[in-house]
Amino acid sequence: MQQGGLHGLRAIEMGQLIAGPFCGQLMGDHGAEVIKIEQPGEGDPMRSWGRGKPVWFPVIGRNKKCITLNLRTPRGQELARALIQHSDFLIENFRPGTLEKWHLGFEQLRAIHRGLIMVRVSGYGQTGPYASRAGYGSIGEAMGGMRYLAGDPSTPPSRVGLSIGDALAATFACLGAMIALNHRHQTGEGQVVDSAIYEAVLAMMESTVPEYTEAGVIRERTGSILPKIAPSNVYKTSDGQILIGANQDSVWRRLAQCMGQAELGTDPRFADHVARGEHQAEIDALIEAWTSTLTTAAVLEKMHEGGVPAGQIYRAPEMLTDPQFAQRQSLVKVPHPTFENLWMQNVAPKLSQSPGAVAWPGAALGEHNEEIYGGLLGLGKSERDELQAQGVI
Repeated sequence: MQQGGLHGLRAIEMGQLIAGPFCGQLMGDHGAEVIKIEQPGEGDPMRSWGRGKPVWFPVIGRNKKCITLNLRTPRGQELARALIQHSDFLIENFRPGTLEKWHLGFEQLRAIHRGLIMVRVSGYGQTGPYASRAGYGSIGEAMGGMRYLAGDPSTPPSRVGLSIGDALAATFACLGAMIALNHRHQTGEGQVVDSAIYEAVLAMMESTVPEYTEAGVIRERTGSILPKIAPSNVYKTSDGQILIGANQDSVWRRLAQCMGQAELGTDPRFADHVARGEHQAEIDALIEAWTSTLTTAAVLEKMHEGGVPAGQIYRAPEMLTDPQFAQRQSLVKVPHPTFENLWMQNVAPKLSQSPGAVAWPGAALGEHNEEIYGGLLGLGKSERDELQAQGVI
């Protein structure tokens, strides 16, 4: 594996499912040594997730060393503290108060590791009247405002099809960890990174709050359009559909030229941003009347030649055959002991001097017990066997 920009840093990941482990995935992707702790005999529920086959854990567990440890036992907590003393980050996404109950709270750990950066991901954050509530990504998406805007206005609020709330909270958690790391470089002090799912979603909500407080406007679901911003929509073709974005004056004129209707570019109904917004349905109908006579490939060719942003709406099959994805290795095939055709998204973003990489997929439960307990902590084989017999590891 190429040494990514986080090489030399170590993170202990205690979380499960998505909100904490995706943060660990991001760190591991860029070279950090991520040691994932799982309950003996059980493991992360993600190990059984995936449609068709359980292939989600190979993605979210990639580049991590997997060990088992029962954090509910005093000896397990003792071993956790020993691991943490050798680490830079602790990532967790339990309900607030859980680590404190296990004698692994920040103040307790700070006493033995002044520079520890504790990354905590939860539904509502570590403080406030809701802190102790159970919180999933879906609830954070709802409270953060995203669910209300997702979908078509004729239907109830929709899920966007991905666990976006969890992923956003984990991404902000990783960003916070890097900020805290720079602070530690300057001061020697660690700190808590407190990433709440609802706040991570809220951070993406553009100007929805001041639109209400200043203008009394509440954004509503709009389906595939951007209200008053046109043209920007999905249009039918003779064999499918295509997304075209031409809502800038000069780009709209280029689109009109591509359509063979250059006069529309200066038509008073469509000549500027405000006018096009007022005649949004009309302009969309004109565009679709044109695109529906051509194949998707033909429309795309005309759009690219004319400098108009456009693209197909991809699924996995289209991604796997696209030359842009191939040239940039946006997808990568990863060797796996069980799955013969394991493709997954590659590391993002790409760095020119210290690129990350997918070194291995999610490991087997406890696969790295010997390396971590025997190597990092120096426990002898007889002690490791005893701990395993006791259900501690």
